[in-house]
Formats: sequence, C-alpha cells, structure tokens
Amino acid sequence: MPRQPRKPSSTGIFHIMMRGINHQNIFEEPEDYYQFINILDRMRTQYDDDGNPCSTNCIYYAYCLMSNHFHLLIRERDEKVGNTIKRIAGAYVYYYNHKYLRDGHLFKERFKSEPVNDISYFTTLLRYIHQNPVKAGVVTQVKDYEYSSWGEYDGSVEPVFQICNTRTVLKRIPFKDLNEWVNDLLPDDANFLDNDLEQPRLRLSDDQAWQQIIRITGVSSSSEFQKLDRETQRQSFIQLKELGASVRQLQRLTGIDRGIIQRAR
Repeated sequence: MPRQPRKPSSTGIFHIMMRGINHQNIFEEPEDYYQFINILDRMRTQYDDDGNPCSTNCIYYAYCLMSNHFHLLIRERDEKVGNTIKRIAGAYVYYYNHKYLRDGHLFKERFKSEPVNDISYFTTLLRYIHQNPVKAGVVTQVKDYEYSSWGEYDGSVEPVFQICNTRTVLKRIPFKDLNEWVNDLLPDDANFLDNDLEQPRLRLSDDQAWQQIIRITGVSSSSEFQKLDRETQRQSFIQLKELGASVRQLQRLTGIDRGIIQRAR
C-alpha cells in the first residue's frame, strides 16, 4: 500500500513524533539527550559555503525527549519540514551508531506528523508535549524534567542555550496562564499521534534489573551470565531492554560488551 501524503498545515506548524525502532531506547544517558538538542539547534539554520547563516530552516516552539521517542512542535520556513526532520534524524543516528558501535536503523519507519492550524490546538499541544514526562511517571511536575523545552519558558534555561521561539508564544499567552495550563494535566484519553503508544519504558534500578536477569535466565552471578550461549544472552537483553534496563546498566551488571547489548533486537 502506498504511503499517504502528509496533511498540509495552513500555518506551517506541525506536531512531530518519532520513536525508536521496536520501541527501543534512543537515549541511553544524559550526553545523548544533550547531543540531540545540539543537533536541533544546528538544524535550525542554513549556512553558505563560507559558514555564514543564509536562511532559516525552521522554528521550534516546543520539544520533549523521552527515552524511546521525541516530540517537536515545529514551523517550517525555508525548508520543508520533512527534509528538516530527515536531517535531524540522520545526524543523530550517525552520532548514536558511532558511539554505541552499531549500524542500521534507529528510528521506526518515517516520522509521524499532524498539522496545527489554530491557536487552540497549538496551546493544547504545548500542554501535551511538556506533560509527557509527568504522564509517564518519570517526574511529578513538568518543571522537574530536564530534557524538554519547558525550562526555556520558565526561565531556568539561560537564553544562550535556548533553541525555541518562546517570545512569540508568550506574546500571545502570558506565562501565568501558560504555566497553569501546562500543569493542568490533560485527560488520559486525549489522543495525539497514537497517544496510547506513547508511554516510554520506566528505568529500572540496578537491583530491579538484576532481579529481572535472575528471573529470565536463572543465573546467580555475572560470570554465570557470561557462560550462557549468545542466543540466550541476546534474547535476554531484548527482554531486559523492553522492561526498562539501559544498555550501560546491562553492561555493568553482566560484564558483556556494550556493542553486543546494543545490537540485541
């Protein structure tokens, strides 16, 4: 069946969501989140051959990076939004594969998008995107999550590090009102880009991860785990990552090379 064309936006604004292939983590540690934000920053602007900025590719209004997916509220400018997202994803996959000694796809198929044609829906999406970590149980308050754009709105992120056009939003919506709306949780049945699939895996503590290793494999030590055949190890890693164990955590607990754990899928 041919792919359906993306719905156009009368405002040029889109809600974008992209998730890891097989629901796997796309961010393993803080450096990965910061690298992705740096890529977002770089992709906003087009440069000429002399390295001077010559055009604006896009404008961001909000973002939220979860363990296995990300959200963007983005306006296309001199570049089609599809091309911008492809460049963002391509740059991050290159970084991620190089760092974790892997190859192949990282993201699931093409990204999902929906047009944002009015201020009411725009405001709803500002709430939804920033509420993702609270809804997932990662934090209890929107302001406590480090890897979203909310810190740019409440002033906790220094202006030099800001990548979103908060000024335009705050001219239309006073911060007091926006703060109240963002902290007023949307109903659980609110549906945005297949919201029912949005919950990321929660992180396991080392103790919880080790108990899952024992349950799945029956081993009692890392040395016993290392004696398991490769296929058993691979299947175990797949299950453990689905439960929320990180690659670095599994490397630490089992003594298996990070690249082997990362390639298990």
